[in-house]
Amino acid sequence: MFRRPALTTRPTLPIPRLSLWLTHAGMLAEQVLRAFWPFFSIVMAILAALMLGLQDHVRVEMVWTLGGLAIIAVVVSLIWGVRRLHLPRRAEALMRLDESLPGRPIQALMDDQAIGAMDADSVALWHAHQARMAQRAAQAEAVKPDLRLADRDPYALRYSALLALVIAGLFGSFWRIGSVAEMTPGAAVAGQGPSWEGWVEPPRYTGLPTLYLADQSGDTLSVPQGSRITLRFYGEVGAHSLSETTSLSGTQGAADPEQEFVVERSGQMMIEGPAGRDWALSVIEDAPPQIAVADPAEAEAGGQMKLPFTATDDYGVVSGTAVIELDLPSVDRQYGLASDPEPRDRIEVQLPMPITGDRADFTEDLIEDFSEHPWAHLPVKITLMAQDAADQEGESAPYTTDLPARRFFDPLAAAVIEQRRDLLWTRDNATRVSQILRAVSHLPEEVFRSDTAYLRLRVTLRRLEAFNDYGLTQDQQEEIAQALWDLAIIIEEGTLADALERMRRAQERLTEAMKNGATDEEIAELMQELRDATQDYMRQLQRLAQENGEFDENQQGQNGESMQMTQNDLQRMMDRIQELMEQGRMAEAQQALEEFQQMMENMRVTQGQGQGQQSEGQQAMEGLAETLREQQGLSDQAFRDLQEQFNPGAQAGESQGNEGRNGGQGRGQSHEGQGGQGQGSDQAEGGGGQPSQESLADRQQALRDELGRQQQNLPGAGTPEGEAAREALGRAGRAMDGAEEALRSDDLAEAIDRQSEAMEALREGMRSLGEALAQNQQNQPGQGTQDGDMQANSRDPLGRSPGANGSIATDDNLLQGEDVYRRARELLDEIRRRTGETERPQIELEYLKRLLERF
Repeated sequence: MFRRPALTTRPTLPIPRLSLWLTHAGMLAEQVLRAFWPFFSIVMAILAALMLGLQDHVRVEMVWTLGGLAIIAVVVSLIWGVRRLHLPRRAEALMRLDESLPGRPIQALMDDQAIGAMDADSVALWHAHQARMAQRAAQAEAVKPDLRLADRDPYALRYSALLALVIAGLFGSFWRIGSVAEMTPGAAVAGQGPSWEGWVEPPRYTGLPTLYLADQSGDTLSVPQGSRITLRFYGEVGAHSLSETTSLSGTQGAADPEQEFVVERSGQMMIEGPAGRDWALSVIEDAPPQIAVADPAEAEAGGQMKLPFTATDDYGVVSGTAVIELDLPSVDRQYGLASDPEPRDRIEVQLPMPITGDRADFTEDLIEDFSEHPWAHLPVKITLMAQDAADQEGESAPYTTDLPARRFFDPLAAAVIEQRRDLLWTRDNATRVSQILRAVSHLPEEVFRSDTAYLRLRVTLRRLEAFNDYGLTQDQQEEIAQALWDLAIIIEEGTLADALERMRRAQERLTEAMKNGATDEEIAELMQELRDATQDYMRQLQRLAQENGEFDENQQGQNGESMQMTQNDLQRMMDRIQELMEQGRMAEAQQALEEFQQMMENMRVTQGQGQGQQSEGQQAMEGLAETLREQQGLSDQAFRDLQEQFNPGAQAGESQGNEGRNGGQGRGQSHEGQGGQGQGSDQAEGGGGQPSQESLADRQQALRDELGRQQQNLPGAGTPEGEAAREALGRAGRAMDGAEEALRSDDLAEAIDRQSEAMEALREGMRSLGEALAQNQQNQPGQGTQDGDMQANSRDPLGRSPGANGSIATDDNLLQGEDVYRRARELLDEIRRRTGETERPQIELEYLKRLLERF
């Protein structure tokens, strides 16, 4: 029979206890934070002030007042929070949880059936509904509390208090809070009794710490000169007084609450009173700095004077000066120096100081160029002076020497410099200087090697004589002196464009230097000049031989015997000459230099391949290299077109580094169709207009056809290396076909990828071909010369010479210049910077990432 369910039973709430508990705890946190945020803010602000020690910098009365206000604020905020606090009940937590669930399942579980309670079907439907609600309630998750207080704290005072507490935690100390206990009313009464505090603060430049007088034991105290002593007397005014004899004026019986004086001499300091003490102050005097010349002055290769010096000071040297004065009694007063000199100011230059490290004791070099000064190579007195932080100066003993300056080894240049010195010595020598210069230039063909130098001398001479007719002024004197200096430089260094003449000139200067007893530094500089001139001469010979088609198997000497010389052989010969000069064997060095000069004048550049003909292997390598260059150009053009799709109308490459068609400063093709014409290799078809994707596809097809023709004529058939080259070129052809299809479909990204595959396959094919040619050379010694010369003369797509034995890798430096590492790092940093710019097109970012992965 049918039995009705009991209507009085209720299903238990299947709510996860953890979710209900977390929701209840969050509601409690909301109430506590909303009620007590002023209390928490005030407490954090008070703690921050105490931890920073602000109470130690104000008067005790101010501390009492602020402390009372702080206590009142804390109590008021606490009472305000207690009154506003409302502890949430379990029913409220259930409602909060129920509101977060769809259909309010918790409320449904707590409800009773109101209609149809006597109908079994209605009761069954009700129970089914409650079962579904129970399932939803069982999945309830904790509701996050709403801890926002912006509506209650619109000025964010709580965050300001929190920030102050964090700063106090970083820069303050929790132990400073204890100092406020000493300022309580009871403690303040005790603190007003007779007491004192004192500090000794040494000068800052000494780097010594400040001393607290109360902690110093003993009756004797050593302090640096210039230390500042500060005393504070507490309690009744007059209970303590100060007497001291260490300052310049001295102090007797001073009873002011604050005392301050500077210690300048040794003496007594006494604090008289109930807690008085006395000390015997011993002053540590600040010694003046000392400076001296360390080694003799000498002239460096470029003519700069190098003067080593040492300086010492107890606390460190601040600055230094070198004073140079003419030592007139030591001057050889003859010829142009016989007259009395014109008065000139002494030379003052700043001494170099160490940038890092200790300046208490150091050695440095004074390097200055006095080559153009009138006192160059004349006796002078050099006095060095140093200054410390206390403005004390130390002075060295005068150092006498001939003022080091540039030496001129060419006799004519040395004579011009001597007349320049005489003219600067006194303007009364103007007539004598003009006479000597006119005598020197009487037979120019026997003296001057350059017409330019002779003409400049004549112009300078005429101006000097014209100025002297009306009285030479100081400005005119300096003008003529500068002209004579420039003339001497031209004569000494020369302005000849011909490399052979420069090499001969460098050899003659080196010969003169050996005769005149030049220093090691000057010989090293002249040897380097000879090396550079020799390299220029070799390059000129090679260039002329290539232009005239003159290729010899060997280099011929004057006697007709063939000989071969490499660059290393030439370097070894010059190293030997320099070694002989450094050893003082000047006669042998002079003979070796003459032999070297004769050999260089009779040298002819060799080039292995006779009559400029190319072998089959050489032609194939050069054809593939040209194909690779053209493929690289097509890939660059496709990439620029892809950039313009994302940056339309970019002008002169100024849009995020995009060169576009205009190519940046006029390179590449024009944006404007017929309106402009670039300067790059990718010239627009049809009179400078912008080429379409169809034109790029046609060029790609033509390049593919050319590669197919080169494959048919490829040497090295039947060898593993030759077959590998053919297989690689086949892959390159298939990649070119894919690139052509992508270009015709206007899929530039796909075209760039296929073109990259084609270039990689071309490089691999050239590498395999080079190995095949090298193998052929080894197997056929009689025929290896031609192919070997082909490899030596062929160039890779970057114009570099390949390596030995047919290797496609180059033996040359890939980067040229003085700072190749810095330039490579700058390029890599620029690629990384552009990779980080997320606003760039995705295809460009992928291209930059591939560059980073490869390099």
